[in-house]
Amino acid sequence: MFDLTAKLKTTIKGEVASDAETLKRYSRDTSLFEVKPQAVVFPADRADIESLVRFVNEHKPAEPSLSLTARSAGTDMTGGPLNDSIILSLTEHLNRVDRVDEENLEAVVEPGVFYRDFEEKTLPKHISLPTYPASKSIAALGGMIANNSGGEKTLRYGKTADYVKEMEVVLADGESYTLKSLSPDELEEKKKQTDFEGELYRRTHDLLENNFDIIQKARPDVSKNSAGYALWRVWDRQHFDLTQLFCGAQGTLGIITKAKLRLIKDKPKRRLIALFFNNWDELPAVVNALLPHDPEGLEAFDDETLKLGLRFMPEIAKRAGRNFFAFAWQFWPEVLIGIKMLGLPKLIVLVQLAEDSEQAIDIKTAEIKRALAGFRVHYRVLLTETEANKYWVMRRQSFALLREHVKGKKTAPFIEDFCVKPEVIPEFLPQAIAILREHGIKVNIAGHAGNGNFHIIPLMDLRRQSERDKITVVADKFYDLVVKYKGSITAEHNDGIIRTPYLEKMYGTEIYDIFRQVKQIFDPQNIFNPGKKIGGDIAYLKSHIAKD
Repeated sequence: MFDLTAKLKTTIKGEVASDAETLKRYSRDTSLFEVKPQAVVFPADRADIESLVRFVNEHKPAEPSLSLTARSAGTDMTGGPLNDSIILSLTEHLNRVDRVDEENLEAVVEPGVFYRDFEEKTLPKHISLPTYPASKSIAALGGMIANNSGGEKTLRYGKTADYVKEMEVVLADGESYTLKSLSPDELEEKKKQTDFEGELYRRTHDLLENNFDIIQKARPDVSKNSAGYALWRVWDRQHFDLTQLFCGAQGTLGIITKAKLRLIKDKPKRRLIALFFNNWDELPAVVNALLPHDPEGLEAFDDETLKLGLRFMPEIAKRAGRNFFAFAWQFWPEVLIGIKMLGLPKLIVLVQLAEDSEQAIDIKTAEIKRALAGFRVHYRVLLTETEANKYWVMRRQSFALLREHVKGKKTAPFIEDFCVKPEVIPEFLPQAIAILREHGIKVNIAGHAGNGNFHIIPLMDLRRQSERDKITVVADKFYDLVVKYKGSITAEHNDGIIRTPYLEKMYGTEIYDIFRQVKQIFDPQNIFNPGKKIGGDIAYLKSHIAKD
């Protein structure tokens, strides 16, 4: 009999657990799904991960279900870190910040570092990694890299892949390698090697070069995308950079053990302008009017999210570290605006400004005011961080509030991360909402208005089979609509269990087959996080929806 736990304990220095409580905890993330692993390991270091890969390679022929799935904080909304074999939990030991270099604006980190701990080391130096998600208080850097995360500053600064300079990864042969951008001459030297690494570079370069035009054409015409493998970022005939393949790959090609990250200098002066809309119709024109003025972010949330914030204002105040009555009083100006608008706004957009001086931010504020002239939009300029924070807490905590407080229903993130061009939002969104309403699904909407990336969070009673059955029916219609508008089915949350079955719908058979070949090159025995990006199907998705 194959005693997996016993064998793993003799394989690594770190801990191994297979008790019921641990397996239950690692069966869930923040997605719809529950997948029970056979064992959870807590590797002590990179050598342990190398040993685990060699262990799986050795035993895979006799035990075909063996695989490895890396997990950091477990905040993923797609089922990305869930697997029914071996989970590698990285936050316990691989959680070191090796260095933060203020002069060269870079840091070297392990994947299990929580963003909040990393931020404690960077913010005093007035530098940062600006691609954090709304869940930055509980997210870890490994997951941010594996999902190619973005957030409220993506509009100005881009996504996580833009900040990864180098990676240390364990590949399918159980050895560690450093990935970084290579010149064509450096690439040719790699291809001359007669080992696993040389073969990997040869086959990958040949695949990308032989399909160069169709790969470049397949790049989604939106500003944010985490669907599939970002092949168009790997080879542009001037640079060959496998870090861009691993960013967003959800641990399906190897296991990241270290990353060198580029940082930015923080702008010391900040200001928030809150815009209040009666409908969504003017949003694209307002966004287009504001984008030339380079706001740091354009974040949005709808009236349902606002109602949620008002309903749970005592908790919002607590999370903001404020006295409830003082916090509530801060909304008096918004009450007056509501009176002018004859009710709650249908949409609130937060325009975040960040500049190097008070003078510069005053100039930028004046420019924004002029840009808004002529639009039927009310606005407030929030001059203090305390005032601005009330909105950021509401925006960042909306998903958590839904998850924690809505009785009888739970948040069901399955069409929650689409991205289309901002100009088509007024046309796209009513059709998207109609699909959900047709199936009796109520939603809240928030997201990144400047990128056309919105998060629709349905509320559903997943204890009922009839509700669970809606998920794939609605997703199929919803993603047909996204494809019709030439968007991405996931801008920043990635594919996981929930969207892998729809990647061929988005990209077509030819590109999906290239994705499949990439997986085969890097992971010929399918040992790394199987069923994500490649090989996931609707039947597996439906059978693993959690019922509680």
